[in-house]
Amino acid sequence: MDTVSKPSMLQQFRDSYGYPATGAWAAPGRVNLIGEHTDYNGGLCLPVALEQRTLVAVALRSDGVVRVHSRQSDETYTGPIGDIAAGWAAYPTAVLWSLARRGLPLGGIDLAVDSSVPVGAGLSSSAALTCSVALAVNELHDSPFTREELVQICIQAENGVGAPTGGMDQTIALFARPSTALLLDCLDGSTEPIPFELHGAGYELIVIDTRVKHSLADGQYGLRRSQCVDAAAALGVGSLREASADQAETVRDPILRARARHVVTEIERTRKTAELLRSNRFSDVGELFDNSHASLRDDFEVSCEELDVAVAAARRGGAIGARMTGGGFGGSAIALVPEGSHAEVIASVSRDFAARGWREPHFLGVVAGGSAARL
Repeated sequence: MDTVSKPSMLQQFRDSYGYPATGAWAAPGRVNLIGEHTDYNGGLCLPVALEQRTLVAVALRSDGVVRVHSRQSDETYTGPIGDIAAGWAAYPTAVLWSLARRGLPLGGIDLAVDSSVPVGAGLSSSAALTCSVALAVNELHDSPFTREELVQICIQAENGVGAPTGGMDQTIALFARPSTALLLDCLDGSTEPIPFELHGAGYELIVIDTRVKHSLADGQYGLRRSQCVDAAAALGVGSLREASADQAETVRDPILRARARHVVTEIERTRKTAELLRSNRFSDVGELFDNSHASLRDDFEVSCEELDVAVAAARRGGAIGARMTGGGFGGSAIALVPEGSHAEVIASVSRDFAARGWREPHFLGVVAGGSAARL
């Protein structure tokens, strides 16, 4: 449940800066149902927006100064507009840098930030932050950029702080619709809303946050991305979206062959999942989730012991399918569960974590929410 509210944000801003904010904006975190590490390969992915959001309260300045206060760190960053900060303030200041590079005249800004999106859980807390800031600043300047352009601005911002992200996270944050998933074709940027009414179909989706923190800027994400580029070059195609499963098996280097195999099979799994959801065939999605996790674990090698244990325990507890979600190397798994049986799944995962002496994971129920907006 989202505990961050507009009144609390406006009060946080006043407490931090001594005067009222102009307004407050919010953008959601996301969970990707399937289609992992396909976005930067021109493939398909199928995210849903979460109810958990990042909120920003904002007011413009005219002195060339940016100040950012975060309730999560209880610190305030102060610096010149256009500079990218170090540490936690890098993402919001990178958005301002990216907007300025697109020609937006920025005189200065005060920001207060709060969030209910778990950080480091693979639920796109960074895109929730960048998109909320970008939308707020854009609207306070009479919206010179479209939402499609804001997606590119936020991608540039994250790239600017060393996270070579694709466009999935920013697109779902800015284009989500309630009660739907968003089938995103990363080759041409087109989107299609896919019905995602879990309770009407008799299912629940649980996010299992392993509380193992990861960072997309730690080098592994970038390495996988460069390996995909190398695999595409070995096949003589512009991106792995253009390759077939049979072609992927012809890559001579065994590591690049495994990376290509994951991408081409994951794109097909995403296509099939969308087809099943259109027909309300939730019961058939579970196998695709299981196969996706195996591919991410074995071919793309971005899982970890905690994610593997969470997935296996969820299945034993009654989930019809489970998989890691997000960039990997920690973060979260998702489990598709018959309605009313989430307690058994949670208990199974908790027992297996406790038996290994690991911290208790966090669990979130998913309700597909809407896109970034002014509150």
